[in-house]
Amino acid sequence: MEKDKTILIVDDTNTNIDILIGLLDEYDVVVATDGSSAINIANQESIDLILLDIMMPNIDGFEVCRRLKQTQTTKDIPIIFITAKTDENSIETAYDVGGVDYVSKPFKPKELLARVKTQLKMRCIIENLEYLASKDSMTGIYNRRKFFELSEKLFDSSAELYGVMIDIDEFKNINDTYGHDIGDKVIIEASFIVQKHLFENEVFGRLGGEEFGIISPITGDNSIENRVEKLRDEIESSKILLEEKEISFTISLGVSKKSDTTKNLDNLLKEADDALYEAKNSGKNKVIFRKDR
Repeated sequence: MEKDKTILIVDDTNTNIDILIGLLDEYDVVVATDGSSAINIANQESIDLILLDIMMPNIDGFEVCRRLKQTQTTKDIPIIFITAKTDENSIETAYDVGGVDYVSKPFKPKELLARVKTQLKMRCIIENLEYLASKDSMTGIYNRRKFFELSEKLFDSSAELYGVMIDIDEFKNINDTYGHDIGDKVIIEASFIVQKHLFENEVFGRLGGEEFGIISPITGDNSIENRVEKLRDEIESSKILLEEKEISFTISLGVSKKSDTTKNLDNLLKEADDALYEAKNSGKNKVIFRKDR
């Protein structure tokens, strides 16, 4: 059963809707009878695929598709056009506006189902590839490439910004003493704790080995000083179980603040990295702040 997949049917003819609902009984089906409703539903619900009629009042299917492809939250939803319009211009336009497939009415049920399943599988493959391309395989947080991609956007769009560099203290010694399996558990535990202290608009990634980075836009309630101290303290108090004993570990953090002289993201992170280096060389398990330099 595919009830975890949601298909949006967009058609202004009840007979067509009833046929499609009956055909797609193994999926969760949502219905819209006009273009405006379809756009609203696609923006408010988690839609995996859209079956879209072209000829509808007010906003035709082509325009619906154009608008959905121009919106960040809906641009990746695959759209199959189902229509009685079979001229070459209509077919060309369907693909030009962003449709992934085109089915002519009256459609063959088995053919339509096969096309639906193919597009759902394709979307699943694409999502998996995007996940692998953007997430660290061990921790599930952003990898280095995605961290810098998203952080560059934040740097360009935010007048005020914090950069945070985090490093697990004595990590080589942890690996040498307890083995790499325990070292991996330490990395996972550290990333899990950091995530609990993040706001939604912050970017957190693993930059390599035992090193992490955070880029944080400054908002009214964004007291990053208190939060990084709290996460440092929570990590110091955490334990990794190893047979009959517990292993503890600590982190050091360097924090920088974007200023008028901060030219780019690399400068911001360099300041944070310098602060991290200072923390590591002055006793570890501490936070060093560098602001308004």
